[in-house]
Amino acid sequence: MTARLSLFGNPDAPAARAAGHFGTASKTILQDSTLPAALQKLVLLRASQINGDGYATDVWAKNAAAAGESATRIHLVAAWHESTVFTDAERAALALTEQGTRVADAAGGVGDEAWTDAAKHYDQDQLADLVMLIALINATNRMSVIVRQRGGDYEPGRLG
Repeated sequence: MTARLSLFGNPDAPAARAAGHFGTASKTILQDSTLPAALQKLVLLRASQINGDGYATDVWAKNAAAAGESATRIHLVAAWHESTVFTDAERAALALTEQGTRVADAAGGVGDEAWTDAAKHYDQDQLADLVMLIALINATNRMSVIVRQRGGDYEPGRLG
């Protein structure tokens, strides 16, 4: 399977410029948020796994490893419900990520319990950053899946 299209093939095209804005918005959160960098990578990895985005799963798993995240935690993020290696704050963020990613699967969207649990661990600015991070990765995952951008060749550090 090869990629169908490069969204950046023509850098002057509206799609390339718009995709660039997604990248800029993501960098703003990744660089300026007070959310722990390790948590950000776990959130991005989990949403990408759920969405079946091989490219982003490759990116965020490798970036997490390059930043010092343990192989155990990277491998277990897909099964965080059944693991003991995540803090309560990380579990709350991962729950919010899953519900925010699976909104089409859940008639009620993000539940009050997930929101309340996240709010116990993160202040209002961090919650806003978390919401934005989840929304941005879901949008970029969808772009990647639609054009069939494949994973496996990413070199750590190029993104976030």
